[in-house]
Amino acid sequence: MKNFKKYFKAIVFVIGTSVVFTNCSDFLDVVPDGTATMETVFSNRANSEKFFYTCYNGLPNFADAGNYPGNFGGDDYWWDEDISLFKNSSGGYIARGFQNSSSPYQNYWDGDRGGKNLWTSIRNCNIFINNIDNVPDLQGWEKDSWKADVKVLKAYYHLFLMQLYGPIPIIEESLEVSADPAQVKVYRQPVDSVVGFIVRTIDDAIENLPLQVEDLSQEAGRMTIPIALTIKAKALVWAASPLFNGSFSYYDGFVDNNGVALIGGDGGSSDIQARWAKAAIAIKDAIDASEQAGHALFYFEPGFDDMSDTTALKYTLRGVASERVNLNPEIIWPCTKSNNDFQSRCTPMFYDYDNGGGNLAEICATMKMAELFYTNNGLPIEEDPSWNYEDRFVTREDTGYFHQYYIEKEATTANLNYYREPRFYANLGFDRGIYELVNNNEENPFIIHNKSGEAHGFIYEKAHISTGYFVKKQVSYRIPTQSPSPSPYRFSIPVYRLADLYLLYAEALNESHDTPTEEVYEMVDKIRTRAGLKGVRETWQMAEAEFQNKPYTQEGMREIIKRERLIEFAFEGQRTFDLRRWGDAMDVLNEPVRGWDYQGTTNEDYYQRTVYLTNRGFSYRNYLWPIKNSTLTVNSNLIQNPGW
Repeated sequence: MKNFKKYFKAIVFVIGTSVVFTNCSDFLDVVPDGTATMETVFSNRANSEKFFYTCYNGLPNFADAGNYPGNFGGDDYWWDEDISLFKNSSGGYIARGFQNSSSPYQNYWDGDRGGKNLWTSIRNCNIFINNIDNVPDLQGWEKDSWKADVKVLKAYYHLFLMQLYGPIPIIEESLEVSADPAQVKVYRQPVDSVVGFIVRTIDDAIENLPLQVEDLSQEAGRMTIPIALTIKAKALVWAASPLFNGSFSYYDGFVDNNGVALIGGDGGSSDIQARWAKAAIAIKDAIDASEQAGHALFYFEPGFDDMSDTTALKYTLRGVASERVNLNPEIIWPCTKSNNDFQSRCTPMFYDYDNGGGNLAEICATMKMAELFYTNNGLPIEEDPSWNYEDRFVTREDTGYFHQYYIEKEATTANLNYYREPRFYANLGFDRGIYELVNNNEENPFIIHNKSGEAHGFIYEKAHISTGYFVKKQVSYRIPTQSPSPSPYRFSIPVYRLADLYLLYAEALNESHDTPTEEVYEMVDKIRTRAGLKGVRETWQMAEAEFQNKPYTQEGMREIIKRERLIEFAFEGQRTFDLRRWGDAMDVLNEPVRGWDYQGTTNEDYYQRTVYLTNRGFSYRNYLWPIKNSTLTVNSNLIQNPGW
């Protein structure tokens, strides 16, 4: 009998790290009892189904605040610095500039310090694909269906690794123990080759995937045609983006030991436009399949609840990321991991501290994110002549009807919180702002009182936010408000949603043409219209004169699309990935982390712009994750990423 332990032995050398070498105990959850063997695991439907879900278990936990690369490692979130749980999380260390190559944080190569070993996940996929046909009591169509799922998972694991590390080995097949030593010391492959592999793998799986799952309650997160095509589209978008398209000069001369260039084409405009054109076709295919499957932009349905259009719109814009998948047709691929802890730690202190409230009010948004959102006219705050940009940190008392459902009547808060777009109020909670919840009557809403000593402010050392901005988007508007202790309402964090495809399509079309096409405006305006804003061209006619032509040039529209993405997907784990692929991360992420002074007890003391981190030290090398030094020692063919 072929023992798993013996079968996996070769993998030690394939990736170049002993961490990949595991024993049979890692797989005891997929067999009844005794030693895990190939024959046992694939002897019947029940056992092979367990191994099938083991392939899914390799997915990163998108709901992990501290360890998923899109969350704490960026600049949209900050946290209560008295909480060692977050300060000492892998994302907390990365956010403060402590990434390193001796023992990397969020190590998805070896599976360490907050990361999963995705080579193990890929290995599991290959084992499954190679053996599922041997199961005697599994029908042919089921074998094809499960195999297609696992092929897509394998493609996604390669994509995720590529997004972090750039060029990576391509593991099409697991090697046998008898493999020649020269075979197992693999090389990193050029990004374009990795993308080509992902595309081929997806294309090979598509015909055996369903358009949609039959039962969301049982199969949410299972692979579908829209998910697979979105993964394919994402891979091509990364290949076309500045980080990998040959135009990012830092990677000029990045070659392996054989002199093979690992990133990008010639960096010329025609090559780059061709890459974007190819990506645009793939994105459109994903959009068409998604819409055919019934995916559509999410809109909150008030039902019999009596509420204003303003409040309903806030629920729509918050619910895109915090509504259950069975109620949100926009979600193409839902994360099935529990987000309860993440949600609780974003929730204001609505509950008694000694009765479970101690885990609340610890994760917050940076002031930079508050400045990111548009004005109520749909313009950047620095481009709207009707908005008082220079005095944005000065306080004022609410006197306007516009804020009836946004700010406590006759309360004083900062100008930064006035006359902003609906997504600002849907995403962020702030001092004297209304915190809408469906269980609370609109006439008697929760009001955030966030100064020191107040209900939602600094009372206990280990239960407060630092910056003054709560993240509403990670908290369900359906949480109960009458219970004595926190009771999170579990929802599905989107891995991919339809709005992502619309804005990617706009980006790809804009980059593949010399000037914006009508479809570019159409895609962006879909998102803006849902957000209660006017279209791009109409809106920018209200801008300062120097900005009015922005929608009509490729460069100007590029800026608009980027900002639209950063706003629409704020707090959804996408921001740092976008900033890196655009090549913008070094400029943006090195800005100080700022907020209000949470220890202030008066308006004068609280509304002081306070620096919580001066500089995270993000340099060119940080665009790609480091490979652990000891891993490179095991396999000298795996060269390190530049700068590490």
